[in-house]
Amino acid sequence: MYDLSTPKSPTIRLTDEQVAFYHENGYLRIEQISVPEELEALRAIYDRLFEQKAGRERGQQFDLAGSDEDDAVAKLPQILDPSSFAPEMRNTYIWANAKQICRQLEDQEDPGIGDHAILKPAGYGAPTPWHQDEAYWSPNFHYRSMSIWVPLQDADETSGCLAFIPGSHKGHVVPHRQIGGDPRVHGLEIDPDANVDFSGAVFCPLPAGGCTVHHNRTMHYAPPNVGDQPRRAWILGTGGPATELETPNDYYWQKAWATARQERASKA
Repeated sequence: MYDLSTPKSPTIRLTDEQVAFYHENGYLRIEQISVPEELEALRAIYDRLFEQKAGRERGQQFDLAGSDEDDAVAKLPQILDPSSFAPEMRNTYIWANAKQICRQLEDQEDPGIGDHAILKPAGYGAPTPWHQDEAYWSPNFHYRSMSIWVPLQDADETSGCLAFIPGSHKGHVVPHRQIGGDPRVHGLEIDPDANVDFSGAVFCPLPAGGCTVHHNRTMHYAPPNVGDQPRRAWILGTGGPATELETPNDYYWQKAWATARQERASKA
């Protein structure tokens, strides 16, 4: 059995070319940050957490793309902070390498780290619409953060790998709305009225245990899973302390949320 009882040490170091590419384009593709035995162990943990609906009663597990009724089949189930339910996930090469990546890309000596998991079920897992991560976050701060997106199995355009708009991290957060304009849905999408051109999108297929890294303002998307295997993605967010703004950003779309997830979280 693979040992997840003790923390691992990082195994990668980015080249100067990789660091420059990230800062110019707002994303980076890395071929491998894990090992097969670790991935096998993580898949078992991941599947167990989703089968148990870990954290649902506290608002940590919910349908990102649907209205999230208790008796509905989730289109895009997500768990916030899965490692709080399985702390051994933090004793992985993925966790150690995520911190190492942030140290190099954002010059953070001891970066903070959080995680979430997004599952695209086989055959019907919904697309993840174009969005910027910061659109979900508090408008009161300036962030120096990134997301490290790791598939626990091979991921391509058929199953739901990520796509990015190079250089989009250099702009502002554009207007967003709830998916389909439905305030019951937690997931956000770039508002069609923003007239963003997505024609330059770059898709990044990955082997199991590879990763993409993207800036908190980089526009990104994942197609639906039309394959016959579930697409398991573990996302680790890393970065330094946020800086409070004198004048907050106007992320007005956040005021429209009226989700079942919020209701469960407030009751908990």
